[in-house]
Amino acid sequence: MIEVNLLPGGKKRRPSKSGGGGGFLGKLSMPSLGSLALDAYSIAAVVVVVGVLATLGYWYMGLSSRQEEVQVQLADAVQDSSNYSDLIQQNESLMARRDSIALKVDIIQEIDALRYVWPHLLDEVARALPDFTWLTEILQVSGEGAAVEFQIRGLAGNNFAMTTFWEQLEESPFIRDVVLVQSEQILQSTGQMVVQFQLDCVYSRPSMDFLETIPLFGEDLPALNQ
Repeated sequence: MIEVNLLPGGKKRRPSKSGGGGGFLGKLSMPSLGSLALDAYSIAAVVVVVGVLATLGYWYMGLSSRQEEVQVQLADAVQDSSNYSDLIQQNESLMARRDSIALKVDIIQEIDALRYVWPHLLDEVARALPDFTWLTEILQVSGEGAAVEFQIRGLAGNNFAMTTFWEQLEESPFIRDVVLVQSEQILQSTGQMVVQFQLDCVYSRPSMDFLETIPLFGEDLPALNQ
């Protein structure tokens, strides 16, 4: 298109370099490569930040859930510990009572086992005593319970009677270690000569196979009135 300047002194307008004339299309421009790179970096940074925040949120929610589970487990453990503590105390109390009862039973059994020591000894001494023999004293010299040492003093009409008494004492299952300590003839006020003697003996507990035991309570007990 040819333009003519009719005004004097006017300058000729140079054509636009766009080569396309005015209008909306002439005003559009393409973005540069620098702007595109900057936008990509921004988007990547935003994506990374969002990913980190999402990861942190997931971890936080997981930790919160785990913390609640641990608190529940801790509460259950505390409750179980309390219950077990009560059971342990009850068990210790029962064991203490059991030990106390066992100790009392042992003492009772020991007393019961030893209460017949002297009845057995006196019975055996009386059974071993022959004719023409008299006892003047039976004395415990040492020991207690099942380790009793005792002395027997008496008079015999002759040495044969004294020897018989000695031998029969040794045959008793309740008496052992019979030792003749003294034996001499003396004159009594009646004018009769007798043998004065002293025997030292030790109590011996016989085997349970030798003893015959009887239960304290029979099998046929009368029924108690309710």
